[in-house]
Amino acid sequence: MLQDQILFPMGALAFLTFTVLLFVPIRRFRASFAGLVGPDDFKLGESARVPGDVSIPNRNYMNLTELPVLFYIVCLMFYVTSRADENVLWLAWSYVVLRALHSLIHMTYNNVIHRMSVFAISNFTLIWMWVMFFAKGS
Repeated sequence: MLQDQILFPMGALAFLTFTVLLFVPIRRFRASFAGLVGPDDFKLGESARVPGDVSIPNRNYMNLTELPVLFYIVCLMFYVTSRADENVLWLAWSYVVLRALHSLIHMTYNNVIHRMSVFAISNFTLIWMWVMFFAKGS
C-alpha cells in the first residue's frame, strides 16, 4: 500500500542517525587510546582539547536529532491522514538522501560550502513537504 511506503524513508533516516551515533564512541575511544583526550574532556560536553575529527560525529549526530524531527512529524501527518502520494514519497526519499550526503560530507572531507549547500537543499525539501501538506488540505 502506498501509505505504508512513507514509513521507509523514516526508517532509513533513523538508520542513518544510529549509524552516525556509532561513530561518536569509536572516535572518542580511538582518541583516548592515543592519549589525545581524557574523560574530563567530555565532562561538560567537549573541551577545546577534543580534535575536530573526534567532535564532528557528535555534531553530525546532533544535526540528525534536530531538524529531522520535523521530517518525522510531517511524514506521520501524511501517513495518518492517508495523503502520502508519489510526490510526497519522492520528496521524503530526497530528504533522506540529502541528509545522508550531508553526513557523508561532514564526516569525511568536510568542505563547508558543499556541506552547507546540501544542508540548505535538504531544508528546502523539508519545508516543501510541509507546504504540500497544508496546501493540499484534507
